[in-house]
Amino acid sequence: MAGHSKWANIKYRKEKQDQKRGAIFSKLAKEITLAARAGADPEKNAALANALARARAFNLPKENIERAIKRATGELPGIKYEEITYEGYGPGGVALLLRLVTDNRKRAAAEIRHIFEEFDGSLGESGSVAWLFSRRGLVGISREAVAGRDLEELLMSLIDLGAEDIQEKEEEIELYCQPEALSSVKAGLEELGIPAARAEVTMVPQSTVRLEGKEAERLLRFLERLDDQEDVQEVYANFDIPDEILEKVA
Repeated sequence: MAGHSKWANIKYRKEKQDQKRGAIFSKLAKEITLAARAGADPEKNAALANALARARAFNLPKENIERAIKRATGELPGIKYEEITYEGYGPGGVALLLRLVTDNRKRAAAEIRHIFEEFDGSLGESGSVAWLFSRRGLVGISREAVAGRDLEELLMSLIDLGAEDIQEKEEEIELYCQPEALSSVKAGLEELGIPAARAEVTMVPQSTVRLEGKEAERLLRFLERLDDQEDVQEVYANFDIPDEILEKVA
């Protein structure tokens, strides 16, 4: 999973620095509106709390957040969004799960199909690749945030908080937990004086496909095209690509 995990970190950094802020803000607002339909109180709605945390990490203006919530509660007229999942295979036989939030199912389907066809990928039936992924909570901690701390002692504290798997990366320490434990793990970190660089529910591949060279670069271009599609909120894939190619394409 190393290659996919590093790509997710690179994508996250690029999004925060991206000049196409309007497109990113639009996706964040749609996510908030969708989540807020289940309740406008983030203390009682974990999905909304996670959407708000991500929005604030990207500096989504407060007024945008308020409008998105009011559209969900009916205080403002708004567009009706629905969540759709697509499954399929991309270049090199890499399995993909896509999560979309859209107001036009037909348009979204046509655009996703076109991107897959352009890169010789194939869309599958529901469940065709979902079994290759596990739903997990993920909290990322930057190395700078834990500088000077006793790592062994810290790791024990993280396990006590609910972390089931801890992976030490070059730039970040990743904590994996049950999705329902995500908020408590993040809150526990804050009590320890450690800010979370990111906290999200993600889909973790159980196995990976190794790609190198031109095929790896083509897959990354394919993933970027999917990310650029206005309705795509998340792209999960089970690839493993050498770091030097990830950095080159990024």
